[in-house]
Amino acid sequence: MSEWHLRPGRLRLRELRHLLNGQARLSIEADAWDAVEASASAVQVAVARGEPAYGINTGFGKLAKTHIAADQLRQLQTNLVRSHAVGTGPLLDDETVRLMLVLKAASLARGASGVRRLVIESLLALCNAGVLPCVPAKGSVGASGDLAPLAHMTLALMGEGEVRVNGVIGPAGQALQRAGISPLQLEAKEGLALLNGTQASTALALRGLLEAEDLFAAAVVAGSVSVDAARGSDAPFDERIHLVRGQPGQIAVAAAYRRLLEGSQIRRSHLVNDDRVQDPYSLRCQPQVMGACLDLLHNAARTLTIEANAVSDNPLVFVNGADSEVLSGGNFHAEPVALAADTLALAIAEIGALSERRIALLIDASLSGLPPFLVREPGLNSGFMMAHVTAAALASENKSLAHPASVDSLPTSANQEDHVSMATFAARRLLEMAANTRDIVGIELLAAVQGIDLHAPLQTSEPLQHVREAVRERVAFYDRDRYFAPDIAAVRGLLLEEALTPMVSELLPSWAPA
Repeated sequence: MSEWHLRPGRLRLRELRHLLNGQARLSIEADAWDAVEASASAVQVAVARGEPAYGINTGFGKLAKTHIAADQLRQLQTNLVRSHAVGTGPLLDDETVRLMLVLKAASLARGASGVRRLVIESLLALCNAGVLPCVPAKGSVGASGDLAPLAHMTLALMGEGEVRVNGVIGPAGQALQRAGISPLQLEAKEGLALLNGTQASTALALRGLLEAEDLFAAAVVAGSVSVDAARGSDAPFDERIHLVRGQPGQIAVAAAYRRLLEGSQIRRSHLVNDDRVQDPYSLRCQPQVMGACLDLLHNAARTLTIEANAVSDNPLVFVNGADSEVLSGGNFHAEPVALAADTLALAIAEIGALSERRIALLIDASLSGLPPFLVREPGLNSGFMMAHVTAAALASENKSLAHPASVDSLPTSANQEDHVSMATFAARRLLEMAANTRDIVGIELLAAVQGIDLHAPLQTSEPLQHVREAVRERVAFYDRDRYFAPDIAAVRGLLLEEALTPMVSELLPSWAPA
């Protein structure tokens, strides 16, 4: 297992993608510890003074005016974690939980949260041992941080609740003992520092972003195959068209289509004697639509990379030499994450919507020039008729799921938290939407490759011929009706392997050089 030193405040999207697989042993860069230890000392000074400091020697939220005696501060933090572990619903997947642990450790290691080094090392110890807290997916409004999800995460540090090790769920205390990790006794402010923060919603949104990148790449490739399968024109991808509009995503995506389609025998075969003037928008306007989606991905990537490096708990401890100050603010409010997730939802839905339209085009003989429903002997065979229905159903689901979550604030905590972000739901739905769009694009890829094969002996371009071969290694030509669901599952596996992403990786934020 490789060693990976996390750089607090300097995490890159590319390395977060790499860390999802859990194949690296994590530690914090050594130069971070001085600031961590200084802020922890400042909290102890505040405790010794006995002056009211929110979350250190007071209650929480609406109970902030309640003073807590020094000999009860450990119990205060323990009670906080237990009372806030109220999540419901299915458990978050291992990749998301691992990313939560990494983001929380990196945030605390910025040295503004007042926690001991031991707390940060304990978070990474769980990661390195593969002891992943069981975190229910539902129960956060993304206001005072992702309180419920992070409380379940913190319970595991204390040896309470449940964890998952190699897919097997069991008591946290036993798993920690087997891994040689001592349960954490929380000191003043540490429970609050662990629970406040946007690490659950940010982890989910980052997962959604990375999924969206892979879907974007697959859809650009599948859309290119569809252009050739439908004997579409590559003239709409001419650079001059896009330069005069000036949208950066559109310009970049058009270049990708030109490169992918260059050298196609199919295209050359119909340059003469083709009386069509313009292709339908789902072919012709791909740079405009996909370019706009790409711009959204880049905007979301910028916001989420900042948030992945952020200190987002409360209160914060600022140390300047021998002086220190504890300030109460609102960095835990996850509005930036919610808005980024909402825009990602739009992009994922649009990627799927455009792909579904291309499937509809390919099965319509009057538009594509191919056999009806992409099968010989139509009538006797239904071909891709119902596969398109599945794609339409999934695209329709995504329309509902794309409704913005950030506009749906519902006050909590007796109106102390009177505006909330709903970031955790905004981010959590992205994985479901991505799964829907993956199957839509997979069905398009099957249909487009079928169309290419129906043009034989003419071949598509060299890059797209490699795509065709990758599909045909898993799915045979559709010569007559057969059990279709396994074909969709097979091409889904191809997309889950990110097999098409490298073909347009230069466009994607997380594939950029670190």
